[in-house]
Amino acid sequence: MRVIGVDPGLRHTGWGVVEFKHNKVFHIEDGSISPSTKLDDGQRLLEIKNQLLKIINQYNPNMSVIEKIFVGSGSISSLKLGMARGASMIALAEAGLSVNELSPKFVKKTVTGYGNASKEQIVSMIEKLLNIVPKNEDSSDALAIAISSQHTSYNNNFSLSNESNGFNEAIAKALLKEENK
Repeated sequence: MRVIGVDPGLRHTGWGVVEFKHNKVFHIEDGSISPSTKLDDGQRLLEIKNQLLKIINQYNPNMSVIEKIFVGSGSISSLKLGMARGASMIALAEAGLSVNELSPKFVKKTVTGYGNASKEQIVSMIEKLLNIVPKNEDSSDALAIAISSQHTSYNNNFSLSNESNGFNEAIAKALLKEENK
């Protein structure tokens, strides 16, 4: 199973592709899409969509996961994040992928064990899990999103361990319950 994770943003949209084989996760590629700030918002969104489509076509994922919006205090920045997220979702859907969503807290908890982990903690865990240095923080987040997809109800066909004692299923259920809080 090959998964693309997307961490949307108007300035930087991170992406990461991982593959799950034989109960192991492998890094395929990661990067970010950073449209010129000289472009108007419409052109920047179009560039995000078009570049993400090229990436999807190049790496041919079977599944996509995108981060849900965390709405902070800045309404303009939340709106722009939502626009970048929409452009990314259109690219994923246009490529024929279902668009699965995960909350930032769920991703952090899945990858680090702590729902309020820092960017540095995410990068550190991605380096350990994939034995690579991510291109940047945005692609590190996208890789974390892709890895977290394996702990969700829409993808029950995989566990990161060979154990058959139900432990992984219990973790996945606990994480989903935590996400819904």
